[in-house]
Amino acid sequence: MFFIDTLDVTGLGNRSYLAGGDRAAVVVDPPRDIDQVIAAAARRGVRIAYVVETHVHNDYVTGGLELARVTGAAYLVPAGAGVAYPHVAVGDGDRFAVDAGVGLRALATPGHTPHHTAYALEENGAPVAVFTGGSLLTGTVGRPDLVEPRLTEGLARAQYASAHRLAEELPDETVVLPTHGFGSFCSSRRAEGAGSTIGEEKASNEVLLRDVDTFVADLLAGLDDIPAYYTHMGPANAAGPAPVDLTPPAVADAEEIAARLAAGEWVVDLRNRVAFAEGHVAGSLNFEAEGQLATYLAWLIPWGQPVTLLAASPEQLAAAQRELVRVGIDRPAAAATGEPENWTGERLASFPRATFADLAATATGAPAARPEAHSGADLRHPPAQRPVVLDVRRHSERTAGFVDGSVHIPLHTLPRRLHEVPDGQVWVHCAGGMRAAIAASLLDAAGREVVAIDDGFDAAGRAGLVVRTRLDGGDSDTAGPADRTHG
Repeated sequence: MFFIDTLDVTGLGNRSYLAGGDRAAVVVDPPRDIDQVIAAAARRGVRIAYVVETHVHNDYVTGGLELARVTGAAYLVPAGAGVAYPHVAVGDGDRFAVDAGVGLRALATPGHTPHHTAYALEENGAPVAVFTGGSLLTGTVGRPDLVEPRLTEGLARAQYASAHRLAEELPDETVVLPTHGFGSFCSSRRAEGAGSTIGEEKASNEVLLRDVDTFVADLLAGLDDIPAYYTHMGPANAAGPAPVDLTPPAVADAEEIAARLAAGEWVVDLRNRVAFAEGHVAGSLNFEAEGQLATYLAWLIPWGQPVTLLAASPEQLAAAQRELVRVGIDRPAAAATGEPENWTGERLASFPRATFADLAATATGAPAARPEAHSGADLRHPPAQRPVVLDVRRHSERTAGFVDGSVHIPLHTLPRRLHEVPDGQVWVHCAGGMRAAIAASLLDAAGREVVAIDDGFDAAGRAGLVVRTRLDGGDSDTAGPADRTHG
């Protein structure tokens, strides 16, 4: 009998897998913090015989090399990947015996990368599951634009062919087990549902339902922004990542925190956005530990910039360290835990939170709808001039609907574009509140008067704000609830 355990890497929107038989197992696309993988194998009572990479990853630093070294497992990497360390070069059709009656078969599936390889898990020679990496995902496919712009269209067509190969060669009941698609920007769009099979993908996945030209055109048109830190991940994985150090960082007192801020370093407050808005060290930035911490901090911070972490508890700090090593932010320069009053000798800074209903009320001079949701300034009295509404969502989100008159600066571009934000009080929003909190902290640190809209964007139209939608390249007005607003 075989088993398959899923190891979720939720912050990055990825999954790794441990699969095998009674005595031995294979690990597919492991995260960099390998202790959890080793613990999973220990719970199963199995030896890790193989560590497998479906491709050289662009969105995280792999733990594969270190896991193979620690466990003595064979390290399987697709031939042509161009890695600089000893490994077993895998070619199309190669087979590997994992345990009695359990094996792997390599399937060349270029598209997400030129060398991408999927692996069919076989029981007594029959496929039971397929580890698809960044090829065929649940309801979608992996992005073809992360390697080199000139290769994108060719890789998109290869992605189409690879998905069809899997659908044609594997039985309908084969379970599809992708690495990407659960929030990772390596997916062309977010996957829906907890799992799938080849048969279910045949019935619902557009790559298997459309002709190649239509599919490729739509895929390329829908590609989203690429996180800036991705440019560092591929080279790190090809060179061979170093082991991680998850021991606690040096403790920073209020004087050191102030000195690091004065030096222009990033001091990151990991507490939730409500607590941060109510009181924080002036100049610190808010990246919630419970959100997509690694993705957005690695995306925004100047690469290699020292970072000091401020956390509510040692546990929150430890979890954040684990998230950050996965994207190559290996050691915080310093850290502090506890209450913000202990992190500064100055008065705590704060800013208000609000809803879209509050924004609508402010624009008309009416009382705020939910004063209990606010912190800091009293929003019942509108500013002397019309507030600036700043939309920090990505371009792909804004095309689905935006507040009339709003300024658009995507969050990942805001640090270098703060000077473009018009004068006045700034009400900043995203799709749900997390990114707005990051943006509000950036503006607050820059000395701007800011209000963070902690609300879902689908509430904007219901609040009476004019929401515009873009239709066929043009704009149309929708007053009140809009049928094309983005939630």
